Amino acid sequence: MQRRKSRPVRLGSVTVGGGAPVSVQSMTNTDTRDVAATRAQIKRLVKAGCEIVRVAVPDWEAARALPEIKKGLSVPLVADVHFNYRLALAAIEAGVDGLRINPGNIGGRDKVAAVVEAAAQKRVPIRIGVNAGSLEKDLLRDGITPEAMVESALRHVAMLEEMGFFDIKISLKASDVPLMAAAYRMLADKVDYPLHIGVTEAGTAFAGSVKSAVGIGILLWEGIGDTVRVSLTGDPVQEVRVAYEILKTLGLRRRGAELISCPTCGRTQIDLIKIAGEVEERLAELDRPLKVAVMGCVVNGPGEARHADVGIAGGKGEGLIFRKGQVIRKVPENLLVEELMKEIDNLVNGGN
Repeated sequence: MQRRKSRPVRLGSVTVGGGAPVSVQSMTNTDTRDVAATRAQIKRLVKAGCEIVRVAVPDWEAARALPEIKKGLSVPLVADVHFNYRLALAAIEAGVDGLRINPGNIGGRDKVAAVVEAAAQKRVPIRIGVNAGSLEKDLLRDGITPEAMVESALRHVAMLEEMGFFDIKISLKASDVPLMAAAYRMLADKVDYPLHIGVTEAGTAFAGSVKSAVGIGILLWEGIGDTVRVSLTGDPVQEVRVAYEILKTLGLRRRGAELISCPTCGRTQIDLIKIAGEVEERLAELDRPLKVAVMGCVVNGPGEARHADVGIAGGKGEGLIFRKGQVIRKVPENLLVEELMKEIDNLVNGGN
């Protein structure tokens, strides 16, 4: 695929746009005022592969917590601020690596100018975050449309550009996938700023993952998108895992194991659903790219397992363990998971 050309924006240690790999980000759902809980969740997110972390800054107590949250972090920290420009100034002073604001809701032009001046001095990028659910009233004459979303974004971009600020990222979030995709396509042709893509308020882990995979996947396949967030109701660690699955499926990033497992049928003679679930759970924290096949019968099983780095092909109450295309051994069903994990450990750690 041919990726859209965008200008690079530096967010701490991460480059967004400019041909850099599509980065994965998430947002904490802890109370930002609770430093210990927020840092613990960020640690889990980073372990899962999150490369940019955003926190909500709804009040002064949350703003005052930012320096402690930021201390020693290995990933960029972005402050999400609405309605109060002074909170944005406090976040910049606290040392955040980026801001997510809607310039239209933090006060008049003088207040936006104050934030822009502080951000420019500290070299803090600003993400203009347009949401379909909170567009300016004068843009809703024809309802919520892609044109209205793009016009909102361009207004805010123009405001920052007039102030001499160009360290900008843009997002156009909507819960409606066709609306969101159309808006991003339209904007992509009008500006060269990097785009943060995602389906907002996507839903629970199941429905939200499907909706996000469709929406984000469509745009990425068209070359649109420089950083992604999968928005799910639940543990944000799951957002990171789903994001990497989308990127892996499109061949854009390889992190962690790719699990191939068959859908099961009447030929399956092992408890493949249970085995695949256990393997997936145990592979969740593996950060090395690896293809693992868990197959249930002799029709496609051996072929798929041979093409994986390591795999299982099931038989009647037993299965073959494959490694790099070669049969290693036959083991009973109750030992398949453990024996497979031994081969994965050997592969990852350079054993025989």
